[in-house]
Amino acid sequence: MSTAPILQARGLVKKFGKVTALNGCDFELYPGEVLAVIGDNGAGKSVMIKSLSGAIQPDSGVVELDSQPVHFNSPLEARAAGIETVYQTLAMSPALSIADNMFMGRELRKPGWRGKYLRQLDKSSMDAFAREKLNELGLMTIQNIRQAVETLSGGQRQGIAVARAAAFGSKVIILDEPTAALGVKESRRVLELIQDVRSRGIPIVLISHNMPHVFEVADRIHIHRLGRRLCVIKPSDHSMSEAVAMMTGAMEPPKEVQAA
Repeated sequence: MSTAPILQARGLVKKFGKVTALNGCDFELYPGEVLAVIGDNGAGKSVMIKSLSGAIQPDSGVVELDSQPVHFNSPLEARAAGIETVYQTLAMSPALSIADNMFMGRELRKPGWRGKYLRQLDKSSMDAFAREKLNELGLMTIQNIRQAVETLSGGQRQGIAVARAAAFGSKVIILDEPTAALGVKESRRVLELIQDVRSRGIPIVLISHNMPHVFEVADRIHIHRLGRRLCVIKPSDHSMSEAVAMMTGAMEPPKEVQAA
């Protein structure tokens, strides 16, 4: 593992009125790893992730990408820097096709004057690219790239959202509860997708309440409690029940893994 984190945060603070959602929060994601983020409801996990991906601006603290300070005013700015986030809502338009959803907000235009002046879309190029990316992730049980997303199963939609993130997330992919609404078989496919993406060297942040999934795919586990990082543990060193006990405050984390 490289010594320099690809994405890190120091001392993030975010308040909503009198509620402190982040209280001096630290975070590190290293190249090529799957970092799971776990924590009780209301611990501040989502606010931290949204602060890293531009959806929320922290009140204070520093976010660094490739060891350079960054300040994202929107998720679009984070996307442009190579950070793709798949939210629980998936952010898809059900009536649009698979290819149109893959390219939403970054459509390809036809070359020459038809694209420049008539603003015509290059649908054949987008279709070919979408098909290639879905093939890479073993998702071509989907036969027609132009079929509407609303005709797909929950697992297929989640797969397309992950494929979209993998296609455009050049540096970091953040997945927020990717298996929460899925059945056993579809959840298994998403976990395989996560491992496929990691095998290509793209680091992943996985926010999940599903401990078996976390312990199966994560290299390290960031435990979030009361608005800050409590500790970081390795699945090989601790049991699921220990992780849950630390997360809920029933157990103190060992000194060597506690956040400074």
